[in-house]
Amino acid sequence: MLKTILAISGKPGLYKLVSQARNMLIVESVSADKKRMPVYGSDKVISLGDIAMYTDADEVPLGEVLESVRQKANGEQVSIDYKKASAEELNAFMAEVLPNYDRDRVHTSDIKKLIQWYNLLVANGETEFVEKKEEQEEEAGE
Repeated sequence: MLKTILAISGKPGLYKLVSQARNMLIVESVSADKKRMPVYGSDKVISLGDIAMYTDADEVPLGEVLESVRQKANGEQVSIDYKKASAEELNAFMAEVLPNYDRDRVHTSDIKKLIQWYNLLVANGETEFVEKKEEQEEEAGE
């Protein structure tokens, strides 16, 4: 699911990939307005499936971190106001979600973005952050 959800540099929110053309993508806003727009090759686009967070040992895929947030929040939106929360509150939240996260390389802005993206996805009905084992095995077998 996260492979088709995109973050576009310079544009707020998240976008779902709708279609591809020769030199552009057609994306749809994940938010309630579902506005569609073209994204060109000059725009910096990254799939949420390609993002990982640093830990003391290695990197953890964003899907696993979002799943951990979902379990902590019982599938609801996170109650922390990421815009007003202090750095200590955000770090305490992150320590609960991912206890061994790298405190030097994961900045408060990264934690804010994690909470913002999680709340946006949950508000719009996206709650499957980690692919099921059977789907992964089917893809590996092909």
